[in-house]
Amino acid sequence: MAPDAMRTAAHSLSGARPLSYWLDDPGKPAALPALTGDERCDLLVVGGGYSGLWTALIAKERDPGRDVVLIEGHEVGWAASGRNGGFCAASLTHGLANGLERWPDEIGKLEELGARNLDAIETAVARYSLDCDFERTGEIDVATQPHQLDELREWHRRTQELGLGGMEFLDRDQVRAEVDSPTFLGGLLDRRGVAMLHPAKLAWGLKEACLGLGVRIHEHTPGLGLAPSGAGMAVRTPYGRVFARDVALGTNIFPSLVRRVRPYTVPVYDYALMTEPLDADQLASVGWRNRQGLGDSANQFHYFRLSADNRILWGGYDAVYPYGGRLDPSLDQRPETFLKLAGQFFECFPQLAGVRFSHAWGGAIDTCSRFSAFFGTSHRGRVAYAAGYTGLGVGATRFGAEVMLDLLSGRETGRTALRMVRSRPVPFPPEPFAWAGIELTKRSLARADTHGGHRNLWLRAMDRLGLGFDS
Repeated sequence: MAPDAMRTAAHSLSGARPLSYWLDDPGKPAALPALTGDERCDLLVVGGGYSGLWTALIAKERDPGRDVVLIEGHEVGWAASGRNGGFCAASLTHGLANGLERWPDEIGKLEELGARNLDAIETAVARYSLDCDFERTGEIDVATQPHQLDELREWHRRTQELGLGGMEFLDRDQVRAEVDSPTFLGGLLDRRGVAMLHPAKLAWGLKEACLGLGVRIHEHTPGLGLAPSGAGMAVRTPYGRVFARDVALGTNIFPSLVRRVRPYTVPVYDYALMTEPLDADQLASVGWRNRQGLGDSANQFHYFRLSADNRILWGGYDAVYPYGGRLDPSLDQRPETFLKLAGQFFECFPQLAGVRFSHAWGGAIDTCSRFSAFFGTSHRGRVAYAAGYTGLGVGATRFGAEVMLDLLSGRETGRTALRMVRSRPVPFPPEPFAWAGIELTKRSLARADTHGGHRNLWLRAMDRLGLGFDS
């Protein structure tokens, strides 16, 4: 970055608050009391993010008489569910390309289930009056390099031949008519497959909906241990135990209470900035009348979108894996990444020179080697888990909740019969091999971005093994 550009980027960050914009809200609900003593229930849900909240809600919808308890180690929505970009996608497979590569024989079914899942989320937003700024805007994948434009054009042709996707190819003038950046060369528009929302408000709204259906929620109550107890299970907490017939684990990046699941996920730290609200002239200079979400097509990609009050969220690019896979709160703030992101923002939107960032934050997401969620059971089918959403869990966690409840029922369903649901990703190796492999992959991906998309020998080997790591 040139010195002048670096000074501009640094100045834009001078007033940025070091926390998630979404969580910095005076309307944030108060935490509910911790569990003290013992509880008994039919279903215990561990985790108060989207995964756990959807599981508790759908469990009560399926059987209003089921006694459901949810415990959360901190506060509902405080982690990835309150820090993400608010892209709620229909895809259950981290995008059509990833799903087609891994499950070509059932991709049509997976796409259908994903579309129905997004519709069900929109229905729940209306039914429970979830005040989460839900907008069915769609999304544009944009090309900023010539090789990316060629790849998007070829991908559009392929999906048209297969009858998948329903995407529209946009040339340079068409994409800039939607959102104006001198870096955009073209794009693919998905009009219906993605919604934008306020992620923390979605979590808080689901919490209230669960309480309204009779779910008992205890915050500041981590699950510390899991063990059989009679015909059911017992989960130990700091001040008591919960005895339950069934347990659903929605802990995602946090260490699973089923230890054998832990090697399948690693934490990756993702970062985002939020601008101050754009005024009418600034907004007009960008266009963006249809408010779509956007993402560029690089391996080290950016995602960006408008908030309800016309701020721009700008995130992505760096993906930081801590050695040993340890969660480290100090990594939530990374000034060198924020400076890089700010500089890249002004390269994308030079017409917004002078805009300041109000918030800068980061946090860990759970990543698995196949990019999309995996599922399973333990303890004679009394415990179910879902994890590995890899940054695209705002929508897919609802599907994962359905899968966990299906698995706990012991009956095969259309969901549990899917090979995607029955298979697992390749686990990550122990250290130092995990760190070395991830670092080599990151450097190879960055090199591919600057060398016309050419994938080196390492990346081609990872492709053949069905492994990956992305920003």
